[in-house]
Amino acid sequence: MVTTRDVLEEYVKVFLTGASGVVGRSAMSALVEAGHDVVGLARSETAADTVRSFGARPHLGSIFETESLVAGMQDAEVVLNLVGNVPSGAARFRPGAWRVHDRLRSHGADVVVRAAAETGVRRVVQQSLSAVYADGGDDWIDEHDLVDVTAAAEPLVMAETFAASHAATGGDSVVLRLGLLLGPEPMTRWWIRRARAGHPTGLGSPDGWTHVVHPDDIGTAAVHALTAPAGVYNVGAEPLRREELAEAFAIAGGRRGARFHAPATQRLLGHRLELYTRSQRVSSQRFSDRTGWYPNHPKFTLDWFSHAV
Repeated sequence: MVTTRDVLEEYVKVFLTGASGVVGRSAMSALVEAGHDVVGLARSETAADTVRSFGARPHLGSIFETESLVAGMQDAEVVLNLVGNVPSGAARFRPGAWRVHDRLRSHGADVVVRAAAETGVRRVVQQSLSAVYADGGDDWIDEHDLVDVTAAAEPLVMAETFAASHAATGGDSVVLRLGLLLGPEPMTRWWIRRARAGHPTGLGSPDGWTHVVHPDDIGTAAVHALTAPAGVYNVGAEPLRREELAEAFAIAGGRRGARFHAPATQRLLGHRLELYTRSQRVSSQRFSDRTGWYPNHPKFTLDWFSHAV
């Protein structure tokens, strides 16, 4: 099993946004385990208590306030921008549901990078998604392949661009394109509830591929990102067929048989859904080769749902 101790020969001070979220908690846990000095951005006292419970230090503030970020980033060597606000369940299809998410990826990422430059942070690590890649059919996809910048993908690409701009001020950046998050987290639970109720859970073509990642593996990836060569990396487990994933949701919900949304229904749900219907057989080998990171959950199994049912 991959552990985070001894990954680095020296410990660094890290400023972490999104610390109280699913991705942030995974990163915070792994970073603290590895001995790093972690300061987590918290919007409320409740979030601050969460940060403390992981052994990190909270900094009360907002990602949209430069002065607040500058104060929190003092003496930090690396900033991990893992903040997100992805709507869960049916709410993600309502008008305006993604407004906060998009603002965090665009304006928020810009403010983070500007604050990092002002405080002399050497590296910015930016969370993104492998869903930005164009539909690749059965072909393998790596970091050299094209992205398909639709309205839904644009905020993600903007965040990546802001991170890359840190090089202009003497720093560098690492972008982590994460697979679809599956495990003990809200969206997975929603899909399982839908399957239990007999509703479709499959998106795209049953023969298409999807790139997935377990929350725990994001944490160890964050640790390795501290010393990875600057660049863009895919992070996740082996891709699997969309039919296999839909079948897994059905089994977790006490049913059998993958059920897919009809093509007409998928089109009606709009451009946000399109991002998650693409066939993406994404490889994370580059990140493994360059950092020594390997997922503790290298292949999707029903065990991923053990704490989500």
